[in-house]
Amino acid sequence: MGGSGSKSKGFWPFSGSGSGDDQSKDANEQSLARARSFPGATPFVFTRRSSLFFDEDGDLAHEFYEETIVTKNGRKKAKLRRINKNLTPQGIIKLDLPCIHVDFPVVLCEV
Repeated sequence: MGGSGSKSKGFWPFSGSGSGDDQSKDANEQSLARARSFPGATPFVFTRRSSLFFDEDGDLAHEFYEETIVTKNGRKKAKLRRINKNLTPQGIIKLDLPCIHVDFPVVLCEV
């Protein structure tokens, strides 16, 4: 849940499979050897898709709301209505610090 990694074998050069200790070592060595054979492959992620949106005025936020006045039984009440139309996604943004891809098969720290 929440992971954005790829499970397909052909997409990511670091994907390896192994269940036992000997098999996992062999799989890690094979995946690292595969990574060396792809000169452009790197375990780092430099960009990500933003979850922010621009509205018509150029404001940037996750959600936009509009205040509406509802009259019920002669009483006025203010309600917030969520705006879903005319929003433009921010798109792909560059990360300040590179992150490690979720499918990278090396243990970084063991406690």
